[in-house]
Amino acid sequence: MTAPTTSGPVSRPPGSAAAEASGGGPASDSSPATAPTAPVALDLGGRVALVTGAASGIGRACALRLAAAGARVRAVDRDAEGLDGLAMDAKGLVGAVEPSVLDLTDLDAAERVAAGTDVLVNNAGLQLVRPIEEFPAEVFHTVLTVMLEAPFRLIRGALPHMYGQGWGRIINVSSVHGLRASAFKSAYVAAKHGLEGLSKTAALEGASRGVTSNCVNPGYVRTPLVEKQIADQAETHRIPEERVLADVLLQDSALKRLLEPDEVAEAVAYLCTPQASFITGTSLALDGGWTAH
Repeated sequence: MTAPTTSGPVSRPPGSAAAEASGGGPASDSSPATAPTAPVALDLGGRVALVTGAASGIGRACALRLAAAGARVRAVDRDAEGLDGLAMDAKGLVGAVEPSVLDLTDLDAAERVAAGTDVLVNNAGLQLVRPIEEFPAEVFHTVLTVMLEAPFRLIRGALPHMYGQGWGRIINVSSVHGLRASAFKSAYVAAKHGLEGLSKTAALEGASRGVTSNCVNPGYVRTPLVEKQIADQAETHRIPEERVLADVLLQDSALKRLLEPDEVAEAVAYLCTPQASFITGTSLALDGGWTAH
C-alpha cells in the first residue's frame, strides 16, 4: 500500500503510496480521519532531502513535511505537472522544494540525483493486481526496477556524502506487503520484501558511520493509487467496487479506515529526529493492526 510512482506503467498497492492507518468507523468508511495536530519537533535546516514519487500521495506529503522542517527537498517524479503543483504548495515553507522530473527506470540518472543527499526517502512505486500466470513479465520487470533496483542505486548514490559527514537518514517506504504476502500481487510483494532486506543491509553497513536505515510500512493509504487498485481488485475478485474496501482492502485491519498520507509523513519525520537515532534496521508498521493476526 503505497504512493504513486515516478516510473512504470502500472499502479500501486498497500504499503507505499497507498496504505492504511489507525482510526475508527465502519468497515466501508473511507472518510478522512483527523490528522495529528502536533507534529514532532524536527529541524532539518541546512539538510538536503530527496523524496521519490513526490508528485502525489505519500511522497507529496513527505516532501512538504520535510520542507516544513527546513530541508531543501529534491522532489523526484516523472509527473512534471504534479511536481509543479507541489512546488507551488511548498511556497512559504521554511525549506524549499526543487522539482526533478525523472523516470526511475533510468538507473544511472537515479544514482546521480542522489549525490549530496542527507535524507533519502525511497517512496516511488507501482502496482498491478493479477494472478501470477496472467502477470505480464514486462510489468514484473518494471516493478522490480522502480521499487527495488532504483532504491539500491539511490542509496548507493547518497551514501558517499552521508558517510563523509557522519550522518544520514535512509527511509524506505515499504508496505505491510513487505512483511506479509497477499495473493495476486507477486511483483509488488517481491519488490517490498527485497526492499526490507536492502534496508536492513544498509542499516548494518551504515551503523558505525552515523547512517540509519529503516522501513515505514503503511497499510492502505488514501491516495490515487488505491482508487486504481480498487478497480483492479473488483475485476480480479469479481465483486462490485463498493465491496472492495470493506471485503478486501480492510478485511484484516482492526482499524477500519484508510491511512492518511500526512500520517505516514509524520512517521518519516520522526525517524529523522535525534530521538530516533537509535532506531535502525527495523520496520515501522502503520497498518491499523493488519499484521497483528
